[in-house]
Amino acid sequence: MRDITAETFDAVLFDNDGTLTDSTAAVERAWRAWATHHEVPLERLTAFHGVPSRSIVEAVVPPHVDVDVATADIDRRELEDLAGVVALPGAADAMAAVGGRAAIVTSAGRELAVLRLGAAGLAAPEAFVTADDINRGKPDPQPYLVGARKLGVDPSRCLVVEDAPAGLRSGRGAGAATLAVTTTSPHEVLEPWADLVVADLGVVVFSATPEGVRISLR
Repeated sequence: MRDITAETFDAVLFDNDGTLTDSTAAVERAWRAWATHHEVPLERLTAFHGVPSRSIVEAVVPPHVDVDVATADIDRRELEDLAGVVALPGAADAMAAVGGRAAIVTSAGRELAVLRLGAAGLAAPEAFVTADDINRGKPDPQPYLVGARKLGVDPSRCLVVEDAPAGLRSGRGAGAATLAVTTTSPHEVLEPWADLVVADLGVVVFSATPEGVRISLR
């Protein structure tokens, strides 16, 4: 485990849903309706948080269902429901403090990610990795490797901020340090993959220095 309060990072790679924005209610509404339409038992949708929608669809739909059509259906349902999407505590301050050293790495598509950030009053940074930019989603390391590459930094010099085990595994696999927030998953589920676990970003202070980004706890 790394003591991330003692390190200086070249970049901070943030997940979005559950880390910067609270979209849980909208996500659950969309997936419940989708599951009913495609005759997928709701219990089959557990333990997929942070995983791209297509990967979820491939794992749960019956053999007779067209994966492309079913994926397009859930993507449409999510795009149409932004009700109640808000910024999580500390998200705006964290993004502002990190500035150009920040990237967002999300399992959502670009259009949905930008819409949710806008609904929460958050601006997308220049470096942005979505499901449209990769061919292997979280927990594979590829998303965070791409995020580091977009910022031109070594992944081992990055801090990944996540709320889901799949995302933490992705960050850890990329060689990054990992900070977990318990906004959607309990501490004991996140701890095996996180260097530090906190309630939310409201208890973390991000400070930009000429050498990089440091974090401390309030």
